[in-house]
Amino acid sequence: MNNNVLIQKENRIGTIVINRPEKLNSLSADTRKELVNAFKELEEDKEIRIIILSSSECKAFSAGADLKEFASTERIDTEEMERGWGITEIIFNLKKPVIAMIDGFCIGGGMELAMACDVRVASEISKFGQGEINLGIIPGAGGTQRLPRLIGTGRAMELILSGRMIDAVEAEKYGIVNFVYPSEEIEDATKKIAENMAKKSPFALSRAKSAVNSALSKPLEKGLKNERELFVECFVSEDGKEGVRAFVEKREPEYKDK
Repeated sequence: MNNNVLIQKENRIGTIVINRPEKLNSLSADTRKELVNAFKELEEDKEIRIIILSSSECKAFSAGADLKEFASTERIDTEEMERGWGITEIIFNLKKPVIAMIDGFCIGGGMELAMACDVRVASEISKFGQGEINLGIIPGAGGTQRLPRLIGTGRAMELILSGRMIDAVEAEKYGIVNFVYPSEEIEDATKKIAENMAKKSPFALSRAKSAVNSALSKPLEKGLKNERELFVECFVSEDGKEGVRAFVEKREPEYKDK
């Protein structure tokens, strides 16, 4: 792995850092491959329960695709797009919860990367936008699909067709981000959110994420059936029994992801 992506591990939390400050943390092909490897590593690490996706300090979470790389590409097909930008699907389908910590510009492919995460925390200086229309193209890594699901068709359509940028306050109002903090507080605030989640049963966390995500693709009747099945899995699991016992005995549970 090169230095475009860094991994840190502490207290059951894994942090993935996009590390291209000189390029505003833009997502080159190599960077996207490194992100795939980083997420796979943390997914397989049994000590890690929560993943934070962040970036090196340069006033940008990610400026999106590396446009110089784009400009040198003559042709591309749908299979190549699926391979090259599959990182968003990997994050979305990951069993472990992923929190995006956004400090600065979060635009184009960077915004699509953030929207694939489960929770988004932004700093007050952050800016958001799907500006692809300004380049004569459209979002191609989930922007036209995930943004309407987050904020509704009307607002998503306006943002995508205009290509305009919005600030963190508007992004929170629309529902693109969950929380907004001053830059100097965002790291501690994000870690507190992650630490709270990390106390929960990994077995239940993965099934809760799966159940919520299924609401995006399944009719209500099938989603409810899926929820019931996942509830039963949790109820009869070792973690489920431990959680109930710990509550009754007024102690902290000791979960084993079983």
